[in-house]
Amino acid sequence: MTVKLDFEECLKDSPRFRASIELVEAEVSELETRLEKLLKLGTGLLDSGRHYVAAGRAFITGICDLARLGPPEPMMAECLDKFSESLNHKLDSHSELLDATQHTLQQQIQTLVKEGLRGFREARRDFWRGAESLEAALTHNAEVPRRRIQEAEEAGAALKTARAGYRGRALDYALQINVIEDKRKFDIMEFVLRLVEAQATHFQQGHEELNRLAQYRKELGAQLHQLVLNSAREKRDMEQRHVLLKQKELGGEEPEPSLREGPGGLVMEGHLFKRASNAFKTWSRRWFTIQSNQLVYQKKYKDPVTVVVDDLRLCTVKLCPDSDRRFCFEVVSPSKSCLLQADSERLLQLWISAVQSSIATAFSQAHLDDSPRGPGQGSGHLAVGSAATLGYSGMARGREPGGGGHVAAQVQSVDGNAQCCDCREPAPEWASINLGVTLCIQCSGIHRSLGVHFSKVRSLTLDSWEPELVKLMCELGNVVINQIYEARVEGMAVKKPGPSCSRQEKEAWIHAKYVEKKFLTKLPEIRGRRGGRGPPRGHPPVPPKPSVRLWPGSLKSKPESPSDDLGSLHPGALLFRAAGQPPCLPTMADALAHGADVNWVNGEQENATPLIQATAANSLLACEFLLQNGANVNQADNHGRGPLHHATILGHTGLACLFLKRGADLGALDSEGRDPLTIAMETANADIVTLLRLAKMREAEVALGQAGDETYLDIFRDFSLMASDAPEKLSRRSQDLHTL
Repeated sequence: MTVKLDFEECLKDSPRFRASIELVEAEVSELETRLEKLLKLGTGLLDSGRHYVAAGRAFITGICDLARLGPPEPMMAECLDKFSESLNHKLDSHSELLDATQHTLQQQIQTLVKEGLRGFREARRDFWRGAESLEAALTHNAEVPRRRIQEAEEAGAALKTARAGYRGRALDYALQINVIEDKRKFDIMEFVLRLVEAQATHFQQGHEELNRLAQYRKELGAQLHQLVLNSAREKRDMEQRHVLLKQKELGGEEPEPSLREGPGGLVMEGHLFKRASNAFKTWSRRWFTIQSNQLVYQKKYKDPVTVVVDDLRLCTVKLCPDSDRRFCFEVVSPSKSCLLQADSERLLQLWISAVQSSIATAFSQAHLDDSPRGPGQGSGHLAVGSAATLGYSGMARGREPGGGGHVAAQVQSVDGNAQCCDCREPAPEWASINLGVTLCIQCSGIHRSLGVHFSKVRSLTLDSWEPELVKLMCELGNVVINQIYEARVEGMAVKKPGPSCSRQEKEAWIHAKYVEKKFLTKLPEIRGRRGGRGPPRGHPPVPPKPSVRLWPGSLKSKPESPSDDLGSLHPGALLFRAAGQPPCLPTMADALAHGADVNWVNGEQENATPLIQATAANSLLACEFLLQNGANVNQADNHGRGPLHHATILGHTGLACLFLKRGADLGALDSEGRDPLTIAMETANADIVTLLRLAKMREAEVALGQAGDETYLDIFRDFSLMASDAPEKLSRRSQDLHTL
């Protein structure tokens, strides 16, 4: 639109003015059409841009999901974190550009359409109404006869009024035309300018974001180049091995069994046929494994394992020459027997040897794991492992509450547990239950080789976990234990191995850390010791006291005189004190690390042991910690009372259940000739009476070679869960226990 009207020409109402008006109206109509089209195109642009931003974010999420497939890789994780963050910043900048474009469209173009053109349309409507009125007045004034003077005067007056109204409206219309001409120019120019500024800001931010990653992109490119070279070498090696294997004549021979010497003894796995115990005696092929003192099998890899033998110490293996099928052997335990079939005579002999070797290894580990039993220890088959008799040494995974991934997530959430305690490998799936730390699979194998008197290894995902053991793992953790076992690492300038270090380096570190204990705080020489009488005859001498860290709340079990110097306590006395009320597990771990005897006796407190002290404090976690570190569950005090006696007297049902699972002697008598059941009856504790009666019935059935009822296992499992999660429910008493 290039027409600009002159006000003088407007007053004359000349043909030039009318022609200009018609030209202006046509151009304004075209301007309005094009502005509305621009608004529609702008809306489409904004919608497409927002779809692009949403699709970009979804694309980034898809890349991250793809990268999370499989085990985590630090290099890929860092790359994805940096690039995802950068791409998200660019998309944020794009969203800001779209917002700025929308704001500019609304402020400039939409305002021009709604306000500027609306004023023009109103002025045009008034102008043409005035023009019509003037045309009518002129026609009427011209048609009045000369002789009608009065009518002529009225027509003249009306013409004057119409002409004045027309001129005013014409001037207003001309003003609107000139204004919209100027407004159109600077509104469109300002819109374009703001759009360009928003684009400049957007691309400037993108440029800065890319510059920030420039150095990292160069380094990553070099790493990727090296990865490509390594991958090419691996591919060449695999192709060569593939050719060699294809050239080798297999001849349909049976596959070699997976047989190796592991930290826990001979480990073997492979397929066997198993005869079902139902009436049909059907045979099914299953994948069997000997591991962790158990014989287990599963149908598919992800299926929960089924335990055939809870404890290999309680079973024997023999050939079955009378069976209709060849290559059969039988694994017999006190509660059941299982008939199995190998694929060949050679595999049959290998399986029998593996089971026998595992039985021998289990007995040797038990000898290291269990401390000597007290005078009141029961004897016979049950004494080998009462926990196994009660069915708790190896509950089928999948039935155990809190098992599998839930246990791993819960334990790994503890501060420091998301990495291996010894090499910092991320997402460790193994644990040392007596130390209370998480381990990667390679470090767990090294821990197994140390022996169970140093470290008891268990899988966070494959093994069964009692609730009290899960809580114990969450109470300790890698940070706490490393503060003890790595206390002098920084001062000694020793380099801790990383995830990529060799097995030899990790093995040397673990041996120095847990066996040689090189990094503990040094033991100062002291002339005298206090805090309890030394061990009785037959116990090893008390080691000198350690320079230990005093954890918060570790010595509040009973009031101590101000003269009690904690620095003069030897490790056994410190362990005893830390097991009191309230117990402090880090201090207990520190005392054990410095050589405390877990069965140390306090002569000043009736020869009580740390386990009895923890029982008096009613601490399930402290008792579990001591038992996992070899505490004797049957060691008695001066009155002949062991931990089970004290738990019964004090009414601590959860602890009584724990001691029964760990092999407490049901028939041990105190100095007054009372066994735990008699004490429970006298104290009218219904729950403990129920537990003890069930344990005695179970013991009698096992002694007769009977399998027993699964109800026993369910009841003990319920008591364990309540003791860990809701101990307040275990306070039931009854005046008449004869109805139980």
